[in-house]
Amino acid sequence: MSCYRNIITRAFISLLFVFSFSLFNISFAQDGEALFKANCASCHRPLEDFTGPALKGARDREPSKDWVYKWVYNTNSMVNSDPYAMALKARFQSVMTQQSEANLSKKDVEAILDWADKYEKPAPTKTPNGGTGEDNSLLYGILTIILAVIAFILLQVNSSLRKLSDEKEGIRRSEPVPFYRNKTYLMAGILVLFLIGGYFVIDAAIGLGRQQNYQPEQPIYYSHQVHAGVNQISCLYCHTNAQYSKTAGIPSVNVCMNCHKGIKEYTGEPILREDGSQVDATGEIQKLYEYAGWNPVKKVYDKPGKPIQWVKIHNLPDHVYFNHSQHVMVGKQQCQTCHGPIQDMPQVYQFSPLSMGWCINCHRTTKVDFYNKETGEGNKFYSIYEKFHNDIKSGKIDSVTVEKIGGTECQKCHY
Repeated sequence: MSCYRNIITRAFISLLFVFSFSLFNISFAQDGEALFKANCASCHRPLEDFTGPALKGARDREPSKDWVYKWVYNTNSMVNSDPYAMALKARFQSVMTQQSEANLSKKDVEAILDWADKYEKPAPTKTPNGGTGEDNSLLYGILTIILAVIAFILLQVNSSLRKLSDEKEGIRRSEPVPFYRNKTYLMAGILVLFLIGGYFVIDAAIGLGRQQNYQPEQPIYYSHQVHAGVNQISCLYCHTNAQYSKTAGIPSVNVCMNCHKGIKEYTGEPILREDGSQVDATGEIQKLYEYAGWNPVKKVYDKPGKPIQWVKIHNLPDHVYFNHSQHVMVGKQQCQTCHGPIQDMPQVYQFSPLSMGWCINCHRTTKVDFYNKETGEGNKFYSIYEKFHNDIKSGKIDSVTVEKIGGTECQKCHY
């Protein structure tokens, strides 16, 4: 009987080992993705160019095998001396934030690039809020339940084998307590329920009010891909307030009519919805005319117009202060920093999580563009920080992030 017991014990240990090894592999595979999201996602994408170049295949495009390490740790010097680095600067009109090996090791850089090289564009899946996304929580939950049931069965088998062994050897033991009355099992069950309930409560509280990938249906199918991407219309032409106001503003119908008085039909590439159906783009232009009260045949406004009831996508909590002009004019941030590749979106969705951690991480890594009196370059808004400018000039520091000028203080966003 001891032979059976050893077999059961070894089988149980083997299952635990396989499960642990699988979790280790999953965690290791996700390290590159986690590092990418923490350090690179604000400027890079795996498959396409963004503020910086696409990371997939980056090592194949670079001059040498170890060039990437020199670039990451010596960005400020290489951007003015290395031909490939100078070409990147000229192409993207921006320079990557220099990192230290203490914060981002060579193994971390390698893990990020390995993950990017293996990255494949995921197939879009519909989420309840109308966006696309992927959630493996249900799969992990089912696997956890299966493993728990297997462990419970093995414990019962072990108990039965022990009972048979005792009967054969003539050992009398008290009748085992049923599992539903066993205090150990009951306590373990209570702890499991407490942990599961706590996880869902905390997860719901953290995600309260967030709506990443939110993509509502709009009264008119407006394609940023066509307007900002194909036709290269500047974001600031329609969202003029982004330069001078707290809010970017929703363009009035008259702004749309500046172009669509002359553009009556769509003749470009077919526009497809998320479900694959084709959009009647010319029909959407006719909807615009209805809102504007415009008669395209007589070319006059012959009936009262009305505003378009656009559905707001990007919402911040009421206790959060965000100023577009401060980021666009002072911080010189591109729209894509927060809104993602807006020029590639047939229909807009919320790209970024807009969480406090996401904002704080940006403030910790974004450099301040100080005004230089000698060259006349830089932003005069920061001229009050004369000490930092002098420290950069003397070589005491190489850059100043938003964090160093109070960008992570609570009062900056909550007051």
